[in-house]
Amino acid sequence: MAELLKKMSEINAVSGNENDIRNLIIAEIKDKVDDITVDTMGNVIAYKKGSDSGKKIAVAVNMDEPGFIISGVTEKGYLKFKAVGNIDPRKIISKKVVIGADKIKGVIGMKAIHLQTKSERENVVAASKLFIDIGAKDKEDAEKYVKLGDYVTFDTEFMPIGSNVKGKALDRSGICTSLINAIEKEYKYDTYMCFLVQREVGARGAKIVSHRINADVILSVSSAETADMYGCESNAGVKLGDGAVVNFADRTIISDKEITEKMIKAAKKAKIKVQPQVLMPQTSDGGAMQSGADGAICLSSSVPCRYSHSPVSVMSLDDINSMTEYIRLFLNKIGEMI
Repeated sequence: MAELLKKMSEINAVSGNENDIRNLIIAEIKDKVDDITVDTMGNVIAYKKGSDSGKKIAVAVNMDEPGFIISGVTEKGYLKFKAVGNIDPRKIISKKVVIGADKIKGVIGMKAIHLQTKSERENVVAASKLFIDIGAKDKEDAEKYVKLGDYVTFDTEFMPIGSNVKGKALDRSGICTSLINAIEKEYKYDTYMCFLVQREVGARGAKIVSHRINADVILSVSSAETADMYGCESNAGVKLGDGAVVNFADRTIISDKEITEKMIKAAKKAKIKVQPQVLMPQTSDGGAMQSGADGAICLSSSVPCRYSHSPVSVMSLDDINSMTEYIRLFLNKIGEMI
């Protein structure tokens, strides 16, 4: 599992640039499913036929990550960029990045503190004041290596950190790994494993897939920011290492309460670690997936993640495994619950 997670983490999969992650996912699952469809947006829909075709069950994860896109080059050879998705500019200063298909190395820079005005030192820097330095002599030199529209992602090494792992984009890498591992088993009902594009810019892939498959029941799987770090005084909230998060609601979806309670009970009986939560500040693809042609029963679950949407995130391999077990439980038990 760790090796697959590492491969996923190190791929550039900024929203709209999911080609490499899509190819990796297809290579991992092609011998475990009956059919794979890639739609015009780039969503991957893997179909696994069950012994009973009376219901259509779907599990959905996103495969994209937030990042940047090159928007210009200055006369001195510095690259200007825009965010793709939601990233706090305070977290990205002096961070290493990789640009474009040629993986050009760079660093996000800003005016040194010695050169800043009092106002600049006291206020959060605007993203428009940042730039990427690739060591170019001037604009002409920079344009030999990068071009307008190139995607930019963080250059972060994947590695163990204590009992956890750290790396880039673990929020989407962890949930994709969980679903890939769940595909290995056989299930009663026809199952659609959906790997979605452009979640970070408005759940665009989810809206297309929900209408295409028109499932009866959907489990939307995302990541959940933890509340167990320094500065969070409350003991409430998501904790790293405490298992898969089972969401009663987030900002985009209200899960079916009765079925959610049944799933929590079934998980505890199966000794799968779960954390029941209400995650109203957070979002998922669930709301978009629920709005298929005829609507669908929709449940939401998450893998805990520290520091998501930043240059480096932290996850527990145990939580990723718990999510795999929870997905398998859902696919095995959901027919009895609806």
